[in-house]
This record gives sequence, structure tokens and C-alpha cells, in this order.
Amino acid sequence: MGTFLMIAPTHNSSLFIICSSFLHKSPPNGGYRSKVDGKWGRKTIIQTRFDLIRFIQSVAVSNEKQQETNPFYVLDLGNGCFGTGFDCASRAEIETVLSLGVSPDRIVFANTCKPVPHIKYAAKVGVNLTTFDSSCELEKIKKWHPKCALLIRVRVPETSGATFKFGSKFGALPGEIILLLRASQEAKLKVIGVSFHIGSRAINFDAFEDAIDVAKTTFEAAAKLGLPKLRILNIGGGFTSGPKFTEAASAVKLALQKHFPDELGLKIMAEPGRFFANSSFTLATSVIGKRVRYEVKEYWIDDGVSGSMNFLKYDHDEVVCTPLIAGENCRTKEMKTWSSTVFGPTCDAADIVLKGFELPELEVGDKLVFHNMGAYTSSRGNDFNGFKTSAIPTYIANKN
Repeated sequence: MGTFLMIAPTHNSSLFIICSSFLHKSPPNGGYRSKVDGKWGRKTIIQTRFDLIRFIQSVAVSNEKQQETNPFYVLDLGNGCFGTGFDCASRAEIETVLSLGVSPDRIVFANTCKPVPHIKYAAKVGVNLTTFDSSCELEKIKKWHPKCALLIRVRVPETSGATFKFGSKFGALPGEIILLLRASQEAKLKVIGVSFHIGSRAINFDAFEDAIDVAKTTFEAAAKLGLPKLRILNIGGGFTSGPKFTEAASAVKLALQKHFPDELGLKIMAEPGRFFANSSFTLATSVIGKRVRYEVKEYWIDDGVSGSMNFLKYDHDEVVCTPLIAGENCRTKEMKTWSSTVFGPTCDAADIVLKGFELPELEVGDKLVFHNMGAYTSSRGNDFNGFKTSAIPTYIANKN
């Protein structure tokens, strides 16, 4: 599930920003809680902090950088959700968003293969925009939600160097695009735009030029078939938090200027979810055990790879960890550090959070604080061995 920010146009185009990782599939769970009355979180051990101020600042930075991409819109932070709409993948996610009071016209059902009961539900509640990339999906939509507007998702060249690539599962191949557009035409279904994704955690943003070229070709194919003019371009995600966001915005701007220089009424969508969410959450864990083997200090903490840190299976280089030593155990920053291993709490031998990581000597009850834990963390966790990721509480930090 994700969100998109509504952008009001001031010239020829408009833009939505879809934040595909801000809302978790269950309430946001990963993180850190600051001390309350000098104590750590009542009876809880693992705590979450959601830094609302940082999230709002990220939205503001995104607006500023995206103006470099399309300098013809202003950000609308209304509707109680920072002006956002939502990218949902299932009925459960749609139900969650609607329960927040969000209008169904702010929801994109962005799953190219949907179970029939989920399609029926979308029709019932008025979610009238979805994606597709196969004739089978068109048949289901024609039967169960014929009034739904469609975005054809296209496969784009995988030139982004992304950590997570989507081309093997999502997107119509070049040779399938015209066939699918013609099938939608024959089924009297309304295709109104194109969607793509260059991959998550991309590093080569020239890939947007390749992808937007494919999108433009699709727009032209639709026009040649006599379809009504396409008016939405969803450029997907692939944006990371930090300085690379500016690089991505510039690449998108150049590609749009090249392929859609004067496209009247074009609405653009983007998905900088990781950028918005990542730095807004911090996870605080407690040391629950320790031992020493040779010169290596080994510790157990109460969250791990089966929980909020599932992403560590792919992104060990992304870990930002700070020891927090308080009370009787308080020592100075200049204290000696040791090569350390940190295990998660489960009986899975692969539940290793850190290895060869320099830490001061810790005791049971000390904290390890993990930063940048807002994207694809607790939402991907499970309850293996009874360690319930979904039970980790989240607290909103208020900075004055």
C-alpha cells in the first residue's frame, strides 16, 4: 500500500506523488521510543518512533525537488493526509485507507493481477482506477468492474541498477502492448494512461529516459488505434532518500521535456515512498543476551530478520545503528569498541542482524537503536517463533 500526493497544475500538466511505502500493511510498527518519565516504554521492550516533523519536512523537500522536474505545480497538503492519495494492492489495503476517511477517487488499485472478490469490492466502493498488463485481467475487469478506468503497465528496460527489479513479473512486453490496447478497445474498457517502474533503490536514473521513451511509444500506439487521448503517466518509484533524490528528479525532468514537451492536460504520478518514509522511523531494540567467543562480542536483541529487519537479507550496507547505554551502565563515547555480532531473537540460524560491527561492550537491558526504519520494515515482518512484529508499539515524536 502506498500514498500519492495531489499536485495542482499551474500550466499544462499536473502531478501526483505516490508514496508506496509510508503506510504499512498493518499500523506502522518498526522503531524507537524516547524515554517517558525516565522509563523505557511501560512493559514493552521494542519501541517505535514515528517522527512526524521529519516526514513533513521530507514532503516539503520532495515538492521542492519535483519542481525541478515539473515546475508547473504546487503541493496541496489538504484532506488530512498531506494531500495524499493511495496506491493499494488489495481489498484489505483499500479498506484501511477508506477507514481513514479518504475518498475512493484518491485510490489507485495498483495491482496488475487482482482476485475477483477484490475487483468486486473496488467496484462496490467506487475505486475506479486500476492497472493491468494481461488479457486475463481485462476479462476480469470487463465482467466485474466495467466502469473502471485503466492504466496499462508496461515493462521497461532494466537499466537502473535497482536492487529490486520488477520486469520479470510486471509489465506488458513491447510486442504485447498493441494487442492489449486493442483488446481493451474491443471490450469497451477505458484505458486512460500508462504505468511503469524502473525498480526499487535504483542507482542509474538515466533509466527514466529509457522508460519514458517506452511510455511515449505506448501513448502514440493508443492514438493510432483511435483510443481516446491518454492523460496519465505514472513514472513509478525507484527513488531513494538522500541526495540521489535530486539526481532522480533532474533525470525525470529531462526525459519528460524530451518525450512530452507540450502535452496539454497530462497528469503525472510518481512514487517517492522510500524518500518520504525511510528517515521518519527509528527502531529501538533491547539487548536480551550476550556471550564472548574469542575476540568477538555476541549479542541477542528482541527484533531481527524475521521481524522489522527483513530488509537485511538484501541491504546490510544500509544499516545505521547506534548503541544507547543508560543508567548504571552509562559509559563515555570514548570507550573501546569491539568487533561484534548481533543476532535476532528467533531460533533461525540466519537471523543475524549485524556481523563484524564495531560496538562498545553492552549489557542486557542496553539498547541498540536502528535509524532509517520507515520503508519496508515491519510491514514485511512475520510472527516466526511467536515474536510478533505486529505487536511492536509505535509512538509519535513531537519536536518543539
